[in-house]
Amino acid sequence: MTNTTALTGGCLCGRVRFEARPEKREGYYCHCRMCQMAVGNTRAAFINLRKDQVTWTGAAPAYYASSKIAKRGFCSNCGTPLSFEFLESERLDLTVGAFDEPAALQPTSHFAIESRVENWHADDGLPGERLDANVKINERWKAAYGDAVVPGVAAARQP
Repeated sequence: MTNTTALTGGCLCGRVRFEARPEKREGYYCHCRMCQMAVGNTRAAFINLRKDQVTWTGAAPAYYASSKIAKRGFCSNCGTPLSFEFLESERLDLTVGAFDEPAALQPTSHFAIESRVENWHADDGLPGERLDANVKINERWKAAYGDAVVPGVAAARQP
């Protein structure tokens, strides 16, 4: 059964607010090094939605182009990480911690497990996927940076 009741959230200072209407209240952990650095943690917790399922109800987030293929939304006042999205995608990820009631969302998987910080990982039995096993994401990186690219921070920092 789909629950389309709106979920709300926003940044620490309250300036940037959103309303989300996910079809499923399921999220995932991303362990890629870029997400670790962007959220300042050993992993990022996200829920993926279509952009038309999200309405920014306060100030709009500011964006940082974290690579040639993606941008990350945050509050320009308090710095709270709020979103991740591939350019020209119809979808985006919202950070679970930015929801007013993050417990309303359930984790279902781990992504980029090859970068997982093992001594900070508690085995929860959820399935995991390697970044290099995701064909669509690797194709995006190759289209932007060339066939020899190793997706991640080093590639994104190149001029």
